[in-house]
Amino acid sequence: MIRPTSPAAPHPPALRRRPLRSLAWSVGFVALALSSTSALAYEAALAEQPAAVAATATAARITSPQEAFGHAVGADYHLVNYTQWEAYLKTLAGQSDRMKLVEIGQSSEGRTQYIAIVSSPENLAHLDRYQEIARRLAKAEGVTEEQARAMSADGKAVVWIDGGLHATETVPPQALIAAVHEWLTAEDPEALRVLNDAIILFAPLNPDGMELVSNWYMRNEDPLKREFASIPVLYQKYVGHDNNRDYYLSAMAETTNVNRQFFREWFPQIIYNHHQTAPAGTVVFMPPFRDPFNYNYDPLVMGTLSEVGAAMHSRLIEEGKPGSTMRSGANYSTWNNGMERSITYFHNAVGLLTEITGHPTPSQISLIPQNQLARNDLPMPVAPQTWHFAQSIDYSQSINRAVLNYASRNKDRLLFNIWRMGQNAIDKGNTDTWRITPTGVEALVEAAGENANARRGVDPTLYDKVLRDPARRDPRGYVIPADQADLPNAVAFLNSLIKTGVDVDRATRAFTVGGTTYPAGSYVVKTAQAYRPHVLDMFEPQDHPHDLQYPGGPPALPYDATGYTLALQMGVKFDRILDGFEAPTERVADVMAPPPGKIDGSGRAGWLIDHAPVNGYILSNRLLKAGVPVFWQEGETRADRATLAPGALWIPAGDAARPIVEAAVRDLGLNAHAVAHAPGGDRIALKPVRVGLVDRYGGSMASGWTRWMLEQFEYPFEVVYPQRLDAGDLAKDFDVLVFASDMIPADLSAAAQRDQPEPEAIPAEYRGWLGHITTETTVPQIDAFVRGGGSVVTIGSSHRLATAMGAQVEDVLRTDDGKALASTDFFIPGAILKTEVDNRQPLAFGAPAQMNVFFNRNAGFRHAGDGAPVARYPEQVSVSSGWAIGAQKLSGSDAVLDLPHGDGRLIVLGPDVVNRAQARSSVRLLFNALFYGPAISAEE
Repeated sequence: MIRPTSPAAPHPPALRRRPLRSLAWSVGFVALALSSTSALAYEAALAEQPAAVAATATAARITSPQEAFGHAVGADYHLVNYTQWEAYLKTLAGQSDRMKLVEIGQSSEGRTQYIAIVSSPENLAHLDRYQEIARRLAKAEGVTEEQARAMSADGKAVVWIDGGLHATETVPPQALIAAVHEWLTAEDPEALRVLNDAIILFAPLNPDGMELVSNWYMRNEDPLKREFASIPVLYQKYVGHDNNRDYYLSAMAETTNVNRQFFREWFPQIIYNHHQTAPAGTVVFMPPFRDPFNYNYDPLVMGTLSEVGAAMHSRLIEEGKPGSTMRSGANYSTWNNGMERSITYFHNAVGLLTEITGHPTPSQISLIPQNQLARNDLPMPVAPQTWHFAQSIDYSQSINRAVLNYASRNKDRLLFNIWRMGQNAIDKGNTDTWRITPTGVEALVEAAGENANARRGVDPTLYDKVLRDPARRDPRGYVIPADQADLPNAVAFLNSLIKTGVDVDRATRAFTVGGTTYPAGSYVVKTAQAYRPHVLDMFEPQDHPHDLQYPGGPPALPYDATGYTLALQMGVKFDRILDGFEAPTERVADVMAPPPGKIDGSGRAGWLIDHAPVNGYILSNRLLKAGVPVFWQEGETRADRATLAPGALWIPAGDAARPIVEAAVRDLGLNAHAVAHAPGGDRIALKPVRVGLVDRYGGSMASGWTRWMLEQFEYPFEVVYPQRLDAGDLAKDFDVLVFASDMIPADLSAAAQRDQPEPEAIPAEYRGWLGHITTETTVPQIDAFVRGGGSVVTIGSSHRLATAMGAQVEDVLRTDDGKALASTDFFIPGAILKTEVDNRQPLAFGAPAQMNVFFNRNAGFRHAGDGAPVARYPEQVSVSSGWAIGAQKLSGSDAVLDLPHGDGRLIVLGPDVVNRAQARSSVRLLFNALFYGPAISAEE
């Protein structure tokens, strides 16, 4: 293998080989013989080389990283930035006949994202053909088994390898540079075979973050002072680390660019997402992963994942590279759909995650006693030592080799099996099927009663009686009616499905299914499609297992949210169809704009618009920006033959109003009633609001997601930092302050909060962002702002601010002495709960009477004194999706509070009503609050 840190070497040194007995730990992976690198011992002696690969791309005429950057990739104290990397990619593309550079979109800050397509020159000459084979096999529809086998033999394995998603994880993006150079210059037999059998898609994932982090690190001339722990902003605009939680929503530009390549353009069978850092006392975590296993995807995904994982570990061991761990070595699981490598499982592809150690500043492998004893999940421990950046790059290249060697030796199987899984999904969608979930197993045990026995089993007849209950069948499809209250929001949900490759159809005329008639323009998503696992995961509740560390013990901490059903979070109305059905539909070709709304009536007094569509907030902001008056009707309002729920927008007619309303009807999908007379009843006059969105030095992801939502709905706002809060006189600049879910720590003393750099250590432009929100300095200024007529809105765990300001609010999840309940008594680590909403109150205008909210270690409230609960958890708490222990502790408690505080409002939104921009149903509580508090204060 060519060492990436030795660019002058034209030929790879011999691989270090180990006897086959070193593979004994992984016996049981039946396909390992096909992928094992032990076969490489014989490869150099092969008389025939793959004819398709000519040795035309030699190191002698390919610019090396040393020549391009002045140092080797992986040199201590050096990072290459994205500007340099982009220029190098273009240089390589002009020099090598093994590479094609393709633009795939723009980043959030306007940089170009690329994939470097690397393969043999002959393969590159026929990319369209191999891309079409990959597409047809992945989608499976209309492809017979005989055709699939022929295409698998004819096609090429498509392998995606990326780096840099989390930009402060600096090994992966730098290793990607070394990888591209390696595969453009390698001439060893293994490499030539891989280039003949596979098409490699090398992808830098976070251009903006790589530029930020590399420049910040290299800004100090003294190498010993170089660091990036003190970067002032998130390393991806808006979302930072949460860029790897956006894959099923696909809100960010970068995510959408990548998803298009995965599920609409290239359909790779293996997707390898490089990350760091490794668990303490190891070098790298690699697959396979720990349970829980998500019951929605095809088991063949996990079987193949285990094969590839075995090949990865074996490669390192054979090369004498210790320190790789798996499964119990870290917390990574395969349950949640939101990560880059995990969304692939729901699309029948193998998603790989590695977490490696390393830093451009030399670091240490720590001595962890238990990690010095070899075991199945850590077969070759590593000794404590000083660790250099180049070592991590070298490990990364070896792991890439393992993956690509596996893909080459198993090319036909990978291609055929992605078809097989897609066809399995189509077949299941065309017949009655039952997914076996944890709740189903619990029902089976309950049905067995005292006869249940873990060793002898239970009555076999219970299998059909309980697990095949006709009422528990999987849906054959879903119908999203066109006449729902917020169709544009439903379209936004469907666009997320389309971005991730799901087939969506639109009804060309009215149709009837199961006795219900649906209007033309309704949407149909059938489960008889290759990506059925993803469809089910987006519509159906997640039924997470009761995962304890040991029987009767505390819960095992899940890797991420346990319940996240996107259709529920977005408040989409849909019907589950359990029987086979047909409808007059046409395929939706691409992401959609909302269908145009309509204006009913011809009155000239003004327009009434229902409060339910969230796009109404965009209209309100446009009108206020133009100086046009907007009102909320406090009671029900008649508009011709329609009765609008409380909160209807009343827009008096005027020359400035008309074009804005008409554009909103046309472009935002809103329906308006043109009325002849102004409506009666009380109303609230909205005013242009000056929003302060509180953030911190280094950036808050929750605040960033909130910022993105405010921008999408066209709210004017300013980002506010603690120093400005501490300065007081807040009413001069703001009407309302918003504190996102992670902005108020449990301990508001400065000493307890995260460290920040010294002012003189950072550029002057960022020094005003330093500081902490503290009880002593900040809270009195916020309190004075609210008492003087301002509004504060807290989201999620930032409810702590209300208590700090003296509000009579009790968290029902605290003991009498103020401590949090034990996790054995209460534990909801990201799940969807149902709330009862009083939508006659202004804060809840437009909300359904029962609304799903995302609950992630949040609170339920009891309050004394003035104020009103706006939403509450029902007496019998209902978990709509996910895992909850002790949910009844929330019984009857308040979820949302509207509290007067002096002359202002303190609005406490207990759940995370934004949740990574997924909670489109509950976000209306935030949007209402931004208008309501200032409007009421102005009236009073």
